[in-house]
Amino acid sequence: PVSPDTVGGDPMGLPYSTFDHSRAHYFRYDEHVSLCLEKLRPPQPPNPLCPPQQKYVRCSVRAQIRHLRRVLCHRLGLSLQHVQILFDNEPLPDHMTMKQLWLSRWFGKPAPLLLHYSIKDKRR
Repeated sequence: PVSPDTVGGDPMGLPYSTFDHSRAHYFRYDEHVSLCLEKLRPPQPPNPLCPPQQKYVRCSVRAQIRHLRRVLCHRLGLSLQHVQILFDNEPLPDHMTMKQLWLSRWFGKPAPLLLHYSIKDKRR
């Protein structure tokens, strides 16, 4: 017998899954964190003609640094080993979530959370 909450099934009546993916919300209703991603550059005098390019991102607090790196690599057209995410010039571990980062290093400061990324040179 197949229960009413079962989605799909094979000819024998066995359920493929009891989870309805069409009703899933995934990360939609999570808390969100606002980030500002800037490329790490050597100190230079400010140039009034060329404003710094900043990237703003809003993501789930469950997102990890690894997710941010993958999106950044995809947008820059680079492989993962060439991009590093930094906070105060310290590389962040891939397994750290945005909530862990916010609570441990940015709590009490105004949004957005400022992160930098560096691009390592490609060696031949």
